[in-house]
Amino acid sequence: AVGEYDAPIHLYDKLESSNRTAKTLALEGAPHGTMVLTSQQTAGRGRLGRRFESPAGKGIYLSLVLRPGLPMTEAQAVTVSAAVAVCRAVKRLCGLDLDIESGQLEWLVVGIGLNLTSRPEDWPEELRSIAGSLYPGGPAPVSRAALAGAIARELLGLCPAFDCLDEYRARCFVPGHWVTVCTGTESYAAKAVAIDDAGRLIVQREGGRTEALCHGEVSIRPSPLAVK
Repeated sequence: AVGEYDAPIHLYDKLESSNRTAKTLALEGAPHGTMVLTSQQTAGRGRLGRRFESPAGKGIYLSLVLRPGLPMTEAQAVTVSAAVAVCRAVKRLCGLDLDIESGQLEWLVVGIGLNLTSRPEDWPEELRSIAGSLYPGGPAPVSRAALAGAIARELLGLCPAFDCLDEYRARCFVPGHWVTVCTGTESYAAKAVAIDDAGRLIVQREGGRTEALCHGEVSIRPSPLAVK
């Protein structure tokens, strides 16, 4: 349970954003491992600044303050480790195997959103065909608090080495698929090729040029495009 967690925990019924609150705490000197956990977010943000739907009591919305002593050039390792930590915790407590699409790192506050019992009707129409939950409509075999604590412990256990790239590669289902890459400034079709030794996704653009992505978003395309 969260009560067994050995770093400071800040619990809320409702927040605008757990990341926003965690950033404030970090600036005030919050120690490594400080957790912000809320039952609902009114202004949660996902990839590329998109709204992250956070219905009350239906998911796990947590942020962790990390002080791993890494140079910013190695920040991708934290993103990789956050994704692996979620998979390990869900496997241990729920018995479910998850695949990895991507993670999100903002500053050195890692924000994690995991839909636990949300149903399609809890989301806007445009998300209902692409969003998912571990146990739609519930009940879940594990409490939100216990799973949040397990995710945080898994991630802190990986710090500061963040040596889990092989597991990340094994779980990541994106390589081999045709994708749309959105960087915030452009959107283009490409084929996902591999995960490199820095945890970046390697994609092949039209004309054969390859790129290593360290930020942005990829979406699996329903059918291949002509990428030469």
